[in-house]
Amino acid sequence: MNKVLSVLVDILREPSILVALMALIGLLAQKKKLPDIIKGTTKTFVGFLVIAAGAGILQNALAPFGDMFQHAFHVKGVVPNNEAIVAIALTKYGTNTALIMFFGMIANILIARFTRFKYIFLTGHHTLYMACMIAVIMTVAGFTTAPLIILGAIALGIIMSLSPAMLQPFMRKLTGNDNVALGHFGGVGYALSGLVGKAVGGKNPKSTEDINFPKGLGFLRDSTVSIALTMAVIYIIVALFAGPSYIQGHLSNGQNYIVFSLIQAGTFAAGVFIILSGVRLVLAEIVPAFKGISTKIVPNAKPALDCPIVYPFAPNAVLIGFFSSFVGGIVSMLIMTFTGGVIILPGVVPHFFTGATAGVLGNATGGVRGSVIGSFVNGILISFLPVFLMPVLGDLGFANSTFSDADFGVAGIFLGSLANHGGKGAIIVGILVVLAIMFLFNFLKKAKDMNSNIKA
Repeated sequence: MNKVLSVLVDILREPSILVALMALIGLLAQKKKLPDIIKGTTKTFVGFLVIAAGAGILQNALAPFGDMFQHAFHVKGVVPNNEAIVAIALTKYGTNTALIMFFGMIANILIARFTRFKYIFLTGHHTLYMACMIAVIMTVAGFTTAPLIILGAIALGIIMSLSPAMLQPFMRKLTGNDNVALGHFGGVGYALSGLVGKAVGGKNPKSTEDINFPKGLGFLRDSTVSIALTMAVIYIIVALFAGPSYIQGHLSNGQNYIVFSLIQAGTFAAGVFIILSGVRLVLAEIVPAFKGISTKIVPNAKPALDCPIVYPFAPNAVLIGFFSSFVGGIVSMLIMTFTGGVIILPGVVPHFFTGATAGVLGNATGGVRGSVIGSFVNGILISFLPVFLMPVLGDLGFANSTFSDADFGVAGIFLGSLANHGGKGAIIVGILVVLAIMFLFNFLKKAKDMNSNIKA
């Protein structure tokens, strides 16, 4: 049984396999010719592997930056990182996580089929992380066996449906159409960034992509060049504070610390370039393939894809969002230092991926100001939410890491608060009430559409 679950998790946690399967189903549903099916499925699969490769390169380039930053400024505390906390949790909660993940994906499809929340969440690794967090909280609350799996799966399906739905107005603004959704559990932070952008952008906000560089600096319009040069400056400044002895002794294998910093900056830019290439490849295939699912299986369904899907729409906002979110994390860390209690260190990886996405959506609604302020607010949000999440995770709350992105904090605090104040009964009622509201919304929407048709 455990071997079957292990294989199942390995398949479902891989966005490349998951999205390729969805593309295959969509193309089969459209009764496409065999060569078209093979082409569309393969290019979708390869495209997501390209995105994953770019993300891996980025993380490898950012890891030493985080170490350099902590050593340079002598800070210690909890570093939010989904991969780290899930790796710890799966040793104890692996079976429950796998079952919640599998049935949660089925719940997501059923919700999409029978309600107005037509979003199929396809970011497999984030589904795994959320399933793991739910498994931990439900276990701490006292649930076991079937009730734990059933309620956990329903909760996961609800979150997988609501997160993309909340972001779709901003995605329509960004993309100019309603073809694709954002499936990444930083949704609350992204929505907040979009709302901040609306508030601060004014009537005709200037986009980050319309920044006018002097003629002599025209080369900075190339996002690869601007990202590489900007990151080189940042890396070298932090490296100077960290000192050559630490970097050459612990990080660079003896390589000169300035040379090492330049290589990491260039590697970071290469990772972004690879991600953007992969996104373009996937979008060209998954949207047409998904028409089969949206017409035959789940009418009007939209694929909810990982956050790098938005990066090509505003490459400058990607870098601006990262820096602004990271600054928000530093400000939050300073506040925590002076107020006492748990100190959440700014994790470079979550601040890049969520900050960049918040920057793009903030730019879509509020231009440069929306990108800067919106992603800064995201940085503060993902710094303080873990403080309130950690107490509801039981023994896992005392680990050196915790879940990083905003939706984990919001969902975990909601479920944990229900457990603390009303026990298992409150969790059952809370989950079922949210599900009932989703179906009620569906009923009200249908009634409104019928009235509109009658008046017409």
